[in-house]
Amino acid sequence: MNDLFDKMKKDAGPLGLHLKRAHGYFAFPKLEGELGNRMIFRGKEKIVWSLNNYLGMVNHPIARKIDGESAQKYGLGNPMGSRMMSGNTALHEELERVLADFVSREDAMVLNFGYQGVMSCIDALVSRHDVIVYDAQAHACLVDGVRLHIGYSYTYKHNDITDCEKQLKRATAMAQKTGGGILVITEGVYGMSGTQGKLREIVALKNKYDFRLLIDDAHGFGSMGPNGAGTDEAQDCQEDVDLYFSTFVKSMGSIGAFIAGPQDVINYLRYNVRSQIYAKSLPIAVVDGMLTRMEMLKNLPELREKLWHIVNRLQNGLREKGFDIGATNSPVTPIYMKGGLPEATNMVMDIRENYNIFCSVVVYPVIPKGEIIFRIIPTAAHTDEDVDLTLKAFEETKKKLDNGDYKADEIPDMSEAGYLHKTVA
Repeated sequence: MNDLFDKMKKDAGPLGLHLKRAHGYFAFPKLEGELGNRMIFRGKEKIVWSLNNYLGMVNHPIARKIDGESAQKYGLGNPMGSRMMSGNTALHEELERVLADFVSREDAMVLNFGYQGVMSCIDALVSRHDVIVYDAQAHACLVDGVRLHIGYSYTYKHNDITDCEKQLKRATAMAQKTGGGILVITEGVYGMSGTQGKLREIVALKNKYDFRLLIDDAHGFGSMGPNGAGTDEAQDCQEDVDLYFSTFVKSMGSIGAFIAGPQDVINYLRYNVRSQIYAKSLPIAVVDGMLTRMEMLKNLPELREKLWHIVNRLQNGLREKGFDIGATNSPVTPIYMKGGLPEATNMVMDIRENYNIFCSVVVYPVIPKGEIIFRIIPTAAHTDEDVDLTLKAFEETKKKLDNGDYKADEIPDMSEAGYLHKTVA
């Protein structure tokens, strides 16, 4: 028998493969200063494209003011206990009414956190007799929710409606045997590629199959649709999406989440979602801040207009310069390139150190070897100058990548110890 910790001493898993050389720079970097389009990284100001702050609310004066006032008024410990036992308030219920109305549903339930919230919702929605059908590129929180399910589940190829129907046929046959129902899960906007889930095509399958649809619209709430009510509003299919989930993190600059749908289903979830029943209620200061943010979302359309101005300027500029940004039809902007891990890390360093641009990069083992994805998140806080400087940086560094200037045998040591040693030397 082995000691449980033995494997952890050998390595930190696939994502921690280069921990000793990458920690603090490529992984777990520390951005400092005021949250926004310009922040400090290792002592130098950078243009930051890594914050899911779509509407710029995280540091908006109105949001900052209510956050400060609410924290002073209520503190961060109020209320104590779970919603079911002692942590319910009139403000929690008011926020749920506001959210339900905004996304055109009968009722809504506020959740403490997005990741654990949607996991627990999936767990509560399905029994061992029910069957789940979900997109192959579903977010980790959805996949983990499916893992909690002790019944059958089927995966369909990403945004492939033909394969989705194939899996629905399989699910229907299985549900007829078990006596259960079917839950289909997709995302509104996929956070890596920026493509929208094919919601209209999926709901059209309801004409042939009996299922309920849950969408995770973390990247769509606030940013998509004529009113910012989400990707299902943008695709004009709100009535056919049975359950709508989103977080308060991406567009609202806060914390927490919600799920909305038919009142009887939401009431069922209130009494059966374990991560809420057995956890402390969302602090009332956060709830109060979210009520103000919802007013901002409804009454300040210029925030969404500014976001899309930056999105279109950036994405059009990248396409004009010949960059491959895939089929994104949302603010999420991936830039696809070819190269190995050392090339990717050297390019990141050049962009950060010499062009003062900070954005996220995705490489193997998250994506196949030889692929590089730079992931840029435009926000209402960015400026035209930010876009121009970023386009120039990528144009110049792409030429270096194509010329082989970033080739190396191994990734550089950019851990804090290695970086400080080089700086001192």
